[in-house]
Amino acid sequence: MRILFITQWFHPEGSFKTFSFAKELIKLGHEVEVLTGFPNYPGGKLYNGYKVKLFQKETIEGVPVFRVPLYPSHDRSGIRRFLNYTSFALSAAIIGPWVVKRADVAYVYHPPATVGLPASIIKLLRRIPFVYDIQDLWPDTLKATGMFNNKIGLKLANGWCKFVYRSAERIVVLSPGFKRTLCERGIAEDKIEVIYNWCDDTVIHPVEPDQKLVQELGLANRFNIMFAGNLGKAQALDEVLEAAQIVARRCPQVQFVFVGDGIEKDRIKRRAQEMRLENVRFLPRRPQSEIASVLSLADVLLVHLKDDPLFRITIPSKIQAYLAVGRPILIGVRGDAAELVAEARAGVACPPQDPYGIAEKVCKLQAMSGDQLKAMGENGRRFYERELSLKIATKRFEAIFESVTKRSQ
Repeated sequence: MRILFITQWFHPEGSFKTFSFAKELIKLGHEVEVLTGFPNYPGGKLYNGYKVKLFQKETIEGVPVFRVPLYPSHDRSGIRRFLNYTSFALSAAIIGPWVVKRADVAYVYHPPATVGLPASIIKLLRRIPFVYDIQDLWPDTLKATGMFNNKIGLKLANGWCKFVYRSAERIVVLSPGFKRTLCERGIAEDKIEVIYNWCDDTVIHPVEPDQKLVQELGLANRFNIMFAGNLGKAQALDEVLEAAQIVARRCPQVQFVFVGDGIEKDRIKRRAQEMRLENVRFLPRRPQSEIASVLSLADVLLVHLKDDPLFRITIPSKIQAYLAVGRPILIGVRGDAAELVAEARAGVACPPQDPYGIAEKVCKLQAMSGDQLKAMGENGRRFYERELSLKIATKRFEAIFESVTKRSQ
């Protein structure tokens, strides 16, 4: 099959699953082409070696990539974030139809919901049906993260999403809760498929801890609770800092380690300094090739999100990486995510945004034996390979792409 990827974010923006997915499809004999923007996530600044142009073509590890202009931004300003989303959507809708090859099907990665515009235009002008992969529910996410609260704007966003859902041939969601919610909003159940996310398991897998790196990063002789990924509003990290303050008194060997970047990083770092937290360490974002080496140094890997109804039906993508690397998980998210970790027998749940509850479970984990922690990590790795791996998910996507292609012939 010839498959067109339409996604605002793509490699080297390493937080997203699209690059590993494209390479796996090519490995299986499919032709893949990517329509995307210029890389600027999560810092909102263009990556080194890139300059916004009207159009740029490149090939990354065998994947043909077409880049169209956008306004680089990913800060706390809702207006600038809106410009970032809409600038890519308009560029891709205007330029995209004339530069991409004819494809059998398009794979569309959401968020943002504005990516539905080029998908719909390309469907209209090039007759390419699309499969819509929903990673965030809009307008729910906009409201939950505080990025956008205007009632009229949220209503318009909801109407736009319903239009895109109707335009898509099939919809893929990352959790059973997402599917239930879309069905409640009038989307036909047989149009929606649940396919759990994966990580780039070609580079994220268990590795032996590098003792030199342990010393270099300041992790030696500590019980390290590591949070890796986006440091944003949705992660509600103030309560994690408050938990760190409690843990400092109860379990002084524990250290909280934040690895990554995001719009809240500078503020959270300042707050940790104001609280005089000596058991908190911040490390810069690492390239994808180094993620496994860093995650392997954690005694426990932390997932935490706001205690919001939206996050009870989502599964943060870092869970897959945590499972794949084979380390125990402390899951501070209610609902589907906690149930997935429980099913894998890969960790312990704590109440989100509850500093005392988080602290209690951190100290409980620190008191466990090395064998108990190792067993949790191994359980998670086996579960990932059996249920969530890239190969397993790609087979399911292939079946969807084939059914859409046959229907459109």
